[in-house]
Amino acid sequence: MTTLSPDRLPPDRLADLEAFLVELNRASAAHILPLFRADHGLRDKGGSAGFDPVTEADVGAERIIRQLITQFFPDHGVIGEELGEDRPDAEFVWVLDPVDGTRAFVAGLPTWCTLIGLRHQGRPVLGSISQPFLGELYLGHAGGSRLMSPQGETPLKVRPCPQLTDAVIATTDPEGIFDGPEVGAWTQVRAAARIARTGCDAYAFARVAAGTMDLVVEASLKAWDIDAAIPVIEGAGGLVTDWRGQPVGAHGGQVCVAGDRACLEEALVALRRSAK
Repeated sequence: MTTLSPDRLPPDRLADLEAFLVELNRASAAHILPLFRADHGLRDKGGSAGFDPVTEADVGAERIIRQLITQFFPDHGVIGEELGEDRPDAEFVWVLDPVDGTRAFVAGLPTWCTLIGLRHQGRPVLGSISQPFLGELYLGHAGGSRLMSPQGETPLKVRPCPQLTDAVIATTDPEGIFDGPEVGAWTQVRAAARIARTGCDAYAFARVAAGTMDLVVEASLKAWDIDAAIPVIEGAGGLVTDWRGQPVGAHGGQVCVAGDRACLEEALVALRRSAK
């Protein structure tokens, strides 16, 4: 087994993996975009547990990503939302959510994202948040984060926002993802913030990294909902914690993403009371 730092890969290895990550995003986008605002084959995978949408964009893109990983990095593992796990304990493991925000995708709203992350020895070290319809690809690792778009490449950096009262915050769906105590915690954070938006899904993570939003509060996340975002946020100078202020575990759960530690600490005063 190759010995690598859990925080930073050797530059030559990192460059190869990052280039491959860009290609994975291009390949998945080529499959997804023709289905956006078109016949996407919506079906319900939730059954008795409640409506849980999935489309051919979700499944087909994950299949393409997995095929490329198998072709170029056959010793790597994969964890995906739609097609399950393959060697999740491998040294390198890709964590995939081809269409994060399927409800937005089905509604024709360009806030869905493709999330592709890479773990090394169990820790996220490289990630991307892509919004192909807008032509945006947010890439990140310990050495820094950047945005690739039709306008070129620009570095990503979170903005200072030491006070929650000045913050632009977001969550996906307060009624859908929070239980009773969590709703109370979110309501308290929301009441203190300047502006709050809902329904942004993972695109809100990207905008924290880009410095236009300050705080995202989520719960009930799976690994594929957050793994890819962690290197992007941290590479831009931001923070990703659970509701206790601790590192996010390997299985997601309650998550808080912030650009400024002081703002995060203010939010955690309320969130800790409902931490699990």
